[in-house]
Amino acid sequence: MTALDTRPDAITHRFPPDFRWGTATAAYQIEGAAAEDGRTPSIWDTFSRTPGKVRNGDTGDIAADHYHRVSEDIALMRRLGVTDYRFSIAWPRVQPTGRGPAVQKGLDFYRRLVDELLEAGIRPVATLYHWDLPQELEDAGGWPHRETAYRFGEYAQIMADALGDRVATWTTLNEPWCAAFLGYGNGVHAPGRTSNLASLRAAHHFNLGHGLAVQALRTTLGTRSEISLTLNLHAVRPDSQDPADVDAARRIDAVGNRVFLDPVFRGALPQDLIEDTAAVTDWAFVQDGDLQIASTRIDSLGINYYSPSLVAAVAPEAVVPFTEPSPWAGAEQYVRFLPAPGPRTAMDWPIDADALHELLLRLRDDLPGTPLVITENGAAYDDYADPQGEVKDPERVAYLHAHLAAVHRAIEDGADVRGYFLWSLLDNFEWAYGYSKRFGIVHVDFATQRRTFKDSARWYAEVIARGGLTAE
Repeated sequence: MTALDTRPDAITHRFPPDFRWGTATAAYQIEGAAAEDGRTPSIWDTFSRTPGKVRNGDTGDIAADHYHRVSEDIALMRRLGVTDYRFSIAWPRVQPTGRGPAVQKGLDFYRRLVDELLEAGIRPVATLYHWDLPQELEDAGGWPHRETAYRFGEYAQIMADALGDRVATWTTLNEPWCAAFLGYGNGVHAPGRTSNLASLRAAHHFNLGHGLAVQALRTTLGTRSEISLTLNLHAVRPDSQDPADVDAARRIDAVGNRVFLDPVFRGALPQDLIEDTAAVTDWAFVQDGDLQIASTRIDSLGINYYSPSLVAAVAPEAVVPFTEPSPWAGAEQYVRFLPAPGPRTAMDWPIDADALHELLLRLRDDLPGTPLVITENGAAYDDYADPQGEVKDPERVAYLHAHLAAVHRAIEDGADVRGYFLWSLLDNFEWAYGYSKRFGIVHVDFATQRRTFKDSARWYAEVIARGGLTAE
């Protein structure tokens, strides 16, 4: 790496001295070892082995082989200089059926991971659920079934007992919107079910399960660990200020954001969401006391952000009953998603760092006193190793620079943002896209499992070392 320019006038965006610099991964996307040491199938094992569900028939059976390369990957983190590492725990690795006692070999893997992180001076940030529900629980009804929330609370207790003395931050759920509405609404994610009612029931039971997990963690850990929730909040904008377009954005905000924010932070369902979805459900599955449990106090909110959404209203004469599977229950027949202008990533997602700034200021105003952490932010590009073995990714560096600058601007504007976790440490299994999309700042040759720092990794290491951004 080149010598750092740390002159005060060279750093244009200096972050607070205690700002948490991290990177993030998820168990099914990197671990592999899908059938080792007692691990049983998750819904993603089943889904990825179903023909036509994942590009090229890819699975997470081997992924980035992190299960066997923990020490090597932690050494990469040390080179980066990260202060924190956000990982997820594979539920079927530690409790294969989603019920009963834990498998000690599964717990031992995460004990080793946490111990080696601590030895490296890296703060462990554990996510309990990043979409890998034990298949047996799905067979019993999955997240639309109330019992799954209670099983999740019991699993949280197991992990608190096993690792509570060493994990600094616990995150209950990662992106429950994707798990509920892509998994049960339009079926493009595991378990591949297509039902508006199932997606809304799942969303509620994610909220209930979150609250039960918080209670289990709090009972065991008291206040010595930070407890959090990570949401992929939609930065949704109306195409115009026409009232119909503004209402279209409101509908998406209700089913995309406030379906989780309001129960967790206000102990209530959004009234407009109830009205929007009246043709689907009367929400009778919400029982007395559920929302009080869901709103059990947490210490911070994690935000995953990649790109904004631009929406407009469907003309009244064009509104018809919606028959296609949709992740937008109560909004699908009234809202059109429009292509946003400007450059895009390899995921065909628009690039707009200003929308992240806007989202953080909204949370500053809507959730005063709630610390915020960017738990995922990054971009996929078509990376490759050149003949010299180098991976040059200037587009990713530009993306990251713009979004970190937006975070810094939000902090200056009063948003209480405590950290930033870059997605992702490694190229990995990118869900329904298989291995065709690369988000990592470390290139992985999946044939050999060789790891190579991309230029973006070197850039991020320099940002961490200097504690801020330069103009370039």
